[in-house]
Amino acid sequence: MLLFPALLSLCLCGIVVAKFAGVDDASLDEELIAAPFPPPTQPTPHSPSPALNTPEGTAATAPTRTVRVRPGDNLSLVFRRHGLSQKDLHKLVNTEPLGHRLTKILPGHELGFLIGNGNDLLSLTYSSGPLEELRFTRSGEGFKGEEVVTEPNIVQSYKHGVIDHSLFVAGQRAGFTDAITMKLAEIFQWDVDFVLDIRAGDAFHVLFEEKYLDDKFIGFGRILAAEFVNQGRSHHAVLYADPNGTTSYFDPHGNSMHKQFLRTPLKFTRISSNFNLRRKHPMWKREMAHKGIDYAAPRGTPVLASGEGVVTKAGRTAPNGNFVIIRHGSNITTKYLHLSKFAPGIRANAKVAQGQVIGYVGTTGYATGPHLHYEFLVNGAHRNPRTVSLPDAAPIAEAERRAFDAYAAPLLASLAHHTQQPELAVGR
Repeated sequence: MLLFPALLSLCLCGIVVAKFAGVDDASLDEELIAAPFPPPTQPTPHSPSPALNTPEGTAATAPTRTVRVRPGDNLSLVFRRHGLSQKDLHKLVNTEPLGHRLTKILPGHELGFLIGNGNDLLSLTYSSGPLEELRFTRSGEGFKGEEVVTEPNIVQSYKHGVIDHSLFVAGQRAGFTDAITMKLAEIFQWDVDFVLDIRAGDAFHVLFEEKYLDDKFIGFGRILAAEFVNQGRSHHAVLYADPNGTTSYFDPHGNSMHKQFLRTPLKFTRISSNFNLRRKHPMWKREMAHKGIDYAAPRGTPVLASGEGVVTKAGRTAPNGNFVIIRHGSNITTKYLHLSKFAPGIRANAKVAQGQVIGYVGTTGYATGPHLHYEFLVNGAHRNPRTVSLPDAAPIAEAERRAFDAYAAPLLASLAHHTQQPELAVGR
C-alpha cells in the first residue's frame, strides 16, 4: 500500500520539473520584472552571502533588480507594484537637490533597486539612457543623491540620401532615425516647404555626430553641417555657437537659417488645395477665390503660430468655424480657420511665439473634412504662403564674422568633399 503513494509523488515531481524545463529565460525575466520583489532570504551558516558594496556597510541579500517604466507609470505605482515602502518613496522625492526629478519618470527609462534585509530599500538608480543616471543611496534615515553623466566618444560621420518616395523613407534608407530626419527638416523649414515642394530626385548631404560608448554605437549627436537640394537648388547650413554658448544654424554667408515666419504652420501634412484665385469651391460647386492654402490633416493635429505676434481675434463664424487671427508687427497678418478648438490661453490680445500651438485641426464651419485653412496677408493683401518672401532673422554679428568663418570653413569643406563622392557614402 505504501508503494502507490510513493510512485504518485514521483510522477507529480516529474510533471513539475518537465513544466518548468520548457519555460525560456526571457519568459521568466518578464514574470520577475512584473512581480513584487520577494522577501530576502537569510543565509545559512553553510552558504554565506557574497559580499556586496552597499551603503554604509549594510549587507544586501539580493542583487540589484531592474524594471522598465511602463506608460502611465509614476514612482508611487512602481513602488506599490513591487511591494516597496511608501515612506522610502517620500524620502526619495524629497532628497535635495535631485529627488524632485523622480516625480517625472518616463516610459522606457529604467529603475534599479538594491534591496536589503526586511525588504529595505538600500539604493535606487534612475537611468534615462546609457549616458545619464541618477543614483540615490541610503544615508542614515534618508537618502543622498548624485547625478552621473558619462561622456561618450564623438565621431564625425556623413550620410547622403536621394528622395524617391518621401523624406522619411530616404532618411531610413540612409540609416537615420526619424528623429534626426525631422531635425534635418527643421533646419531647412524656412527655405523649403517639405509639404509641397519636395520632388523625386531631391537629395540631402549631412555631416553629423555619432555617439559611442565602449565602442558601441548609442545614438546620433548634433547635425554639424548639411546641404539640401530641392528642385535643383542647393541650401546649405552650418551649426555655430556664439560666445554666450547659444547655438543656431547659419548659411555659409553668416545669414541665419531662421526666418521670422514658418513656411507652413503644420509639419509634414498633405496639401488638399493649393493657392488658387480661380478655384471651384468644393461645397458650393462654383468658382470662388481661395486666398490661402488648405492643409488636410487628422483632426486634433496641433496648429502652430507661423510667427511671433499678438492675437487680434479668436472666435467663431458660420463659414470659418473656430478661427484665430494674429498680427505680426505693423503689416503682416496670418489667419487660421476651421479649428476644432483653441489652445489654452489663446484669446484676443494674447502674445504668441513662433511655433506655439494656437489650436487644433478640425471641421468647424464650411469644411468638407478635417483641415486647416491658412492665409498670409501683407498690408491687407493676400499673398501665397508658399512663395512670399519671409523676413530674415538677425545674421552673425560683424564682430563674430571672423570667428564664424574660421569655424564654418572646415566643416563646409568636409561636407563638399563628401558630396563630391556620394557613391561612397549612400547608406543602403
